[in-house]
Amino acid sequence: MDRTDNMPIWVYFAFSSIPTRKAALWLIRICGLFTLYCFPYPLLLENTNEAVAKYLIEDWSWFGMMVPILLWYWLSLRWMDKQAAWPAAQA
Repeated sequence: MDRTDNMPIWVYFAFSSIPTRKAALWLIRICGLFTLYCFPYPLLLENTNEAVAKYLIEDWSWFGMMVPILLWYWLSLRWMDKQAAWPAAQA
């Protein structure tokens, strides 16, 4: 994606290597799923199996980092949609 004169730098940094809106939606979906995975479920559950607890994150650091990143991507997508800044589909 090429940066236009009216495009904020934060939008350009979010989608500089994302060529289409469809790819941006996939990025946001995957980021959302990873954000849900990063929620510290073992802190809320009293009886967790060791095997389950081994694959779950037990602190808030990853979740605290993923929420602003997801918000940044979502706001960037919203800006791109409002400005109709996505490149036209090529046949």
